[in-house]
Amino acid sequence: MTEEEIIKRLVHSNDTSAFSLLYDKYADKIYYKCISFVKDKQLAQDLTHDIFVKIFISIKKFNFQSSFSTWVYRITYNFCIDFLRKQQKQQLSRLEEDEDFGEDEYSDEELFAISVDRLELILDQIPAEDRAILLMKYQDDLSIKDIMTTLDISESATKMRLKRAKEKVVMISKQL
Repeated sequence: MTEEEIIKRLVHSNDTSAFSLLYDKYADKIYYKCISFVKDKQLAQDLTHDIFVKIFISIKKFNFQSSFSTWVYRITYNFCIDFLRKQQKQQLSRLEEDEDFGEDEYSDEELFAISVDRLELILDQIPAEDRAILLMKYQDDLSIKDIMTTLDISESATKMRLKRAKEKVVMISKQL
């Protein structure tokens, strides 16, 4: 049975066995994408579960204009970013309660020259959106077109976000 047949079967009959086929195919991919955002195994498992609930609820909206994997990736990315934003807002509000209160271009080679240990430390220091777009480009090996489709932004916006994220990484690496 093709993926399209599985999706149509699920949409038309809410067949849970069809959904389990999609789960088996995408569970690891979603989990590893979640762990790249949150760096916590239990939390990544919880997010993966929540994402599958969202996929199950939203699958009727899938219109086959893009590949299903791109649609799933987009849901995963947006869900993780939303989760991190909420978490960041909660941390900021807690801090507020406790208190009174030239663009250079960097080449990919500069990023590749950073050791893995330092790169992980640096990625933890940049905003989640910047980390995500860099991981899409360099870890997931997505093209600019795939990234712009996933993020639903223009090509120039995608390139600008990548450029700014790389600049942040290189600047932080020079400070370490």
